[in-house]
Amino acid sequence: MPKMFFRRLEVRPFGTNCYLVGSEQTHDGMVIDPAGDAMRIMNNINELGLRIQMVVATHTHPDHLGATRFIVESTKAPFAVHESEANNVERSDYSQLAGLDPTIKLPPSCDRLLHDGDSIEIGDLKFQVLHTPGHSPGGICIEGFGVVFSGDALFNMGIGRTDGPGCSHELLISSIKNKLLSLPDKTVVLPGHGPKTTIGYERKNNPFLK
Repeated sequence: MPKMFFRRLEVRPFGTNCYLVGSEQTHDGMVIDPAGDAMRIMNNINELGLRIQMVVATHTHPDHLGATRFIVESTKAPFAVHESEANNVERSDYSQLAGLDPTIKLPPSCDRLLHDGDSIEIGDLKFQVLHTPGHSPGGICIEGFGVVFSGDALFNMGIGRTDGPGCSHELLISSIKNKLLSLPDKTVVLPGHGPKTTIGYERKNNPFLK
């Protein structure tokens, strides 16, 4: 039975959670949301002995992508986002963010376009892509091995913002209720910002889901 491990890194400059995910057997791995602190991310990859097979963005807001180019170029791994946000990557402006962290650069072009229900296979690990639009049109969550990496869809006692371009509060609530709350209560939620939680806890206590 394959076994998965992960390490959470809260990275600058926005306090974004970057996750390093790996197989205990093969040490193949993926990086989810490399938002900044590129050298710190790479140091942790090397410390864990991971061979990165994919870099995945849960969505293409700049606070989740700043270190992507550095990580992709360093690991030679393909970069994947949801199909509806692929064009956003090349249109974002990172010039002001580079003043906060010199390793932050415009992300590379996408190598793989993800769709709802797709599988992401990392060595002997297999995860499912859940399309959860609302915070952004192409927001995704990545589910498997009793956890779900929820990006900026669902937080501990919160949800993603829906006051920007391409956002929809109604669509986000629908995404959470139809895609995430259908998961078992014990599923651990690993969000894009803040501490972890569980599906069961959010189902019972999250004020936005009442």
